Amino acid sequence: MKKGKRYTELSKLVDKSTAYDPSEAIRLVQETGKAKFDETVEIHVRLGVDSRHADQQVRGAVVLPHGTGRSKKVLVFAKGPKADEATAAGADYVGAEDLVEKIQKENWFDFDVVVATPDMMGVVGRIGKVLGPKGLMPNPKSGTVTMDVTKAINDIKAGKIEYRLDKTNLIHCPIGKVSFGQEKLEENFKTIMDAIVKAKPAAAKGQYLKSVALSATMGPGIKVNTSKFL
Repeated sequence: MKKGKRYTELSKLVDKSTAYDPSEAIRLVQETGKAKFDETVEIHVRLGVDSRHADQQVRGAVVLPHGTGRSKKVLVFAKGPKADEATAAGADYVGAEDLVEKIQKENWFDFDVVVATPDMMGVVGRIGKVLGPKGLMPNPKSGTVTMDVTKAINDIKAGKIEYRLDKTNLIHCPIGKVSFGQEKLEENFKTIMDAIVKAKPAAAKGQYLKSVALSATMGPGIKVNTSKFL
């Protein structure tokens, strides 16, 4: 894939063979994230675990102190008083079988996160095959299967993100926007890194953090020195 002139110029600012100190890496991300829109800053973490084994899965959720810079649409599966509570808490969509049908018939996905009360998981299971591959299936580990729908909605709206290992043993997460500035990006970065380190499975052997890189949407990858997280 041929890289554009702009990307090539920005790449010159980054030494590919260097793993930068986190604060220096974040400074470089801002310097290389100068597109005409406010670029998202992403973290890419390669872990020394094997995602094929159930006891080496790494997943969870964390509320970034400064959010991600993007407001998320929340769909809640609930009935009765819990549905009323979800509406009052600011959920974008609340329903039950009606929403399952809408997703099945219309291929409707105008939402970013799905929350469900435990009693609704039987209903949600009917669309597990379409929600799962999109990473939208509610999960108790990430706090999206819960009776406390108010807390779940508030956390998501405040900047809660889910992190999970993909098939290639990588975790990709947004940690904010270039416009956040140094301090906020550093705090968000530290929060997600601490969460990933804490989530280390007991079955993981050898080096846990293989590599960490940061990049802006249109910018080059910048390696981060992981020694202070080990």
